Amino acid sequence: MLKLTAIYAAILTFVFVKLTLNVITLRKQNDIAFGDGDRLDLQQAIRSHRNFAEYVPLGLILLGCLEANGVHWIIVMPLGGLFTAGCLYHAKALLEEIPNIEQRAKGMKYTLWSLLALAATNLIFIVIQKIF
Repeated sequence: MLKLTAIYAAILTFVFVKLTLNVITLRKQNDIAFGDGDRLDLQQAIRSHRNFAEYVPLGLILLGCLEANGVHWIIVMPLGGLFTAGCLYHAKALLEEIPNIEQRAKGMKYTLWSLLALAATNLIFIVIQKIF
């Protein structure tokens, strides 16, 4: 059972829906069916949504693999938390009226480091299982 992954997937889904609604709202307000209409606020909302959609599936797959392979929850929880925090920081930074570059960088660092940690932990765990 992937209980921890399910928790993170649920949290990230709520955020994804919020990011989607941001794009929809701005499209309606500005009568823009496709593209961004050269509107900075819509560009930011689209980029935030797209970035989230690009990274979240891979993070959840890696997290689910850890959990499915029996990695202890004490390892899974902080990695999932770091990944989620990174995604949230990055999304929030992109949505500010003036994008917060420091917060965006922090979000990307958390996201990328957690993805690397998730991937490495998966590999290490599989190698250790094969050896022992």
